[in-house]
Amino acid sequence: MTEQDLAGRRAVITGGASGIGLACAREFARRGAHVVIADLDAAAAETAATELGGEAWVVDLSDTRALDTLALDADILVNNAGIQRVSPIVDFDPEAFRSIQRIMVEAPFLLIRAVLPGMYERGWGRIVNVSSVHGLRASAFKSAYVTAKHALEGLSKVTALEGGPHGVTSNCINPGYVRTPLVEKQIADQARLHDIPESEVVQRIMLTESAIKRLVEADEVASLAGWLTSDTAGMVTGASYTMDGGWSAR
Repeated sequence: MTEQDLAGRRAVITGGASGIGLACAREFARRGAHVVIADLDAAAAETAATELGGEAWVVDLSDTRALDTLALDADILVNNAGIQRVSPIVDFDPEAFRSIQRIMVEAPFLLIRAVLPGMYERGWGRIVNVSSVHGLRASAFKSAYVTAKHALEGLSKVTALEGGPHGVTSNCINPGYVRTPLVEKQIADQARLHDIPESEVVQRIMLTESAIKRLVEADEVASLAGWLTSDTAGMVTGASYTMDGGWSAR
């Protein structure tokens, strides 16, 4: 798709300075949207914003109290920011668990809450929640992440029901392991927990449930996000779209 079908639209992408978020920002900018790169990394956010002719919003999504009174002007919101911690439940740091819920559940709720009034007023809005196959399935040693993604699924569906009469859609994208810095950081932890060499983690752990034995690419996720923000997806809401190489087909 090369037409400027998002011209005049304003898109806010959390975690937009790298990985899936940056790929989404590039997709939207290519289609004419003004992109807002929301990220904790100020330098990376500025670099991405400069590349795409957008703007940087340096924000710490773990500080959810600061988002309580936020008013956010956007036609498109992509809740993508996330962190990961791999550890057995009995060893899981309670504060790390809380932090993951703040960033990946509370912050999306507060951003949706902040953006909906403007979307309702204009009668058009698109919310894309980057969930995971772990929003539909569980894996050992990821209690906080799996919990957060399952919660995001519920939030997305409620948003779809409330937003539908106002022209606002809300959907989840559920990729398997995507080739991003977040996934790369997991390799050492997975090797330690499973007592295998790091070189074997991708094939033996990350791709073991997938029918297609490769990582998902970030631009593949972005292409689906792009379609979900288009006018042709106006009847698509409350859905969860897997892009997991067949993992969840089992």
